[in-house]
Amino acid sequence: MPTDPTRRATPRKPSAQPLAAPTNGEIRLIGGRWKRSKLAVADHPGLRPTPDRVRETLFNWLGQDLAGWRVLDAFAGSGALGFEAASRGATEVLLLEHDQTLALHLQTAARRLEATMVRVVRADALGWMARREVSGLDLVLLDPPFGANLFDAAVRAALPLLTPDGWLYLEADRAFDEAACAAWGCRLHRQGRAGLVHFHLLQRGDARAADYTGA
Repeated sequence: MPTDPTRRATPRKPSAQPLAAPTNGEIRLIGGRWKRSKLAVADHPGLRPTPDRVRETLFNWLGQDLAGWRVLDAFAGSGALGFEAASRGATEVLLLEHDQTLALHLQTAARRLEATMVRVVRADALGWMARREVSGLDLVLLDPPFGANLFDAAVRAALPLLTPDGWLYLEADRAFDEAACAAWGCRLHRQGRAGLVHFHLLQRGDARAADYTGA
């Protein structure tokens, strides 16, 4: 079951060598087992890896130790969010990516890191989640393409996949308030902003009530 998101744990010492420098760009993982390891970023229209600052804030909110967690990164893209979760001890991390080129990049990264807990599936995220092929997830990570306006549909598809006290991360081009989250059937735990990126940590509505806290 998910741990208290306010609990912190000391990241483990990295045990993997950094990835080779990619041709089209790279990002670095910022915590856990593979801290400072590099992920190749494909030269792909619309690809927008989650910024370092945002990833750092998110995993400070969740706690650095995700041991035993089952995680879905539904619009994986560069894989930054999903690999950060795996680096912090998540037992299962599923990366969904519709684009073939990006899916191949994710598979290559998983092999180089020897991330055996990471599985890459080439699929449309909304359709895959709607089929409810998994359940009992501790965390779903949602960073859909901003221009496609998939935020409402993605949240509604993801929530049934979570445990009753599971967490949902939403990255968007706008802020969603407590009323919007309540309409989805979840509560807004924390939110923040970095430039044009708004990010939210939500929890299923049947979870234990807690105070709303801003970033």
